[in-house]
Amino acid sequence: MQHNTSIPLESFLSSIHKIDHEILHEYVGHWTEHAIARKTIMTSEGETERFLYFVVDGIQKSYYLNEGKQHVIAFAYPPSFSGIPDSFLTQSPSAYFLETITDSVFLRLSFERHQELMNKHRPIETLFRKATEQLLLGMIQRHYELMAFDIERRFRAFTRRSPQLINMVPHKDISSYLRIDATNFSKLLGSVRM
Repeated sequence: MQHNTSIPLESFLSSIHKIDHEILHEYVGHWTEHAIARKTIMTSEGETERFLYFVVDGIQKSYYLNEGKQHVIAFAYPPSFSGIPDSFLTQSPSAYFLETITDSVFLRLSFERHQELMNKHRPIETLFRKATEQLLLGMIQRHYELMAFDIERRFRAFTRRSPQLINMVPHKDISSYLRIDATNFSKLLGSVRM
């Protein structure tokens, strides 16, 4: 059954790679709506990611735990994919966690159905190759920023890219993501114009 929530998914996928409307409509028709309450661990370290998620509403974070401390590596919010991409793509245990920050609504698709539809329709496979390329480019850019930018440039880059998160995500999570000490993060918040 086609959900109203599938329209943003169709637009999102079309922005990555244009494919025939009938193929896209068939593919999107297999995604199902799924809601998860805030502060729920969706995937734990050691679990295999069975679903690809598209965020309709809400914010999630992925993070490593080291000696009990969270190290945030990514945020997901509409319109974007969510999940543990490396675990999903390889069907191997995740090395980190995925947790909702806010109540979240998704469309999701199982790994098995995704594979089946990619095998059936070459354009879907092309679309996801391009999506994986975009993910890789984003990770390289983030790695560069962490390695080359000072804390103020990292903060400014983040506020340009995702300004809405400043008021929606706990500041401890953002400071962890940016690798900025909480005290310095507070100073930047007070001194840098956004």
